Amino acid sequence: MRHAAHKAAKVSNERFSVAKALFTSSRGSHTAKAVRMVQLANGGGAVVGLEPAVAEKLNEVAPMSRRAMREAARVAGRRSAFMASASLAALVGTAATAMAVGQQNASEMTFADNATTTTQMKRVSDDAASRSESRSGLDALASTSNSGDWQLGETSSSMDTNLLSKSIADNPNVAVLMDQDAGLLPSGFNPNHDTGDIGNAYEFSQCTWWVYVRRHQLGLPVGSHFGNGCQWAASARSYGYWVDNTPRHVGDIIVFAAGQEGSDSYYGHVAIVEQINPDGSIVTSESGSSLNGATYSRTLTNVSDFQYIHY
Repeated sequence: MRHAAHKAAKVSNERFSVAKALFTSSRGSHTAKAVRMVQLANGGGAVVGLEPAVAEKLNEVAPMSRRAMREAARVAGRRSAFMASASLAALVGTAATAMAVGQQNASEMTFADNATTTTQMKRVSDDAASRSESRSGLDALASTSNSGDWQLGETSSSMDTNLLSKSIADNPNVAVLMDQDAGLLPSGFNPNHDTGDIGNAYEFSQCTWWVYVRRHQLGLPVGSHFGNGCQWAASARSYGYWVDNTPRHVGDIIVFAAGQEGSDSYYGHVAIVEQINPDGSIVTSESGSSLNGATYSRTLTNVSDFQYIHY
């Protein structure tokens, strides 16, 4: 009896010294005794006289077992993975929202037709059957007037449409003259006929030599072997040139018959029309063998007495 009482007293003392055993263990924080004490503090056993607040505090400062530490690490890893997944999902959602808003704004942009400023393009709903809801009708467009002058950009000056060539002539100078002669040209006239030009084959300072030189200065066609002056009208006509008895432009070739207006009685003569006066008279430029390449001019009033080679 005596020994039993003594042992009971020791057990009683050990129960009341749990806190001391937790903090004064000589064999580390994971001894069997320390673990039992922690279990008691966590509700695994009764500690006589220990307040709940003290037990909770003891649980906070009590060392953890290896298993508890592994469990805590797993929980922390799962928590980190969850947070990363949530952040990534939020980022993807934000980007998708921004792209959707951008596409919607782009689809709602309005484009103006700079040419007419009457046509606009807008986003069409999925259930729309036509794009014509924002377009002007053809009747409204058809009522637009096309009258008015052409404008030359920022200068706002009117363009002279008479300067625009409408002919098919390869020679641009001939094309301009043909536009001026519209309605007067011979039927079936071909402005791109053979000119017969292979170079100036005429003797220096002859009337024919000067006419060839002057026509080239004016950019008009002329043949190299039209013969004597009095033969030029027939030779030009055979190549397809327009020939008649009316002076029409500066650069026309006047053909004098043999002996006409003082020309040679055998060779005849040719000259260039340099000016057509308001009264219908013409001013010429001419040369001759005795002038050594020099020229002279005269005014003729009987203009219809001569033949003229135009182009």
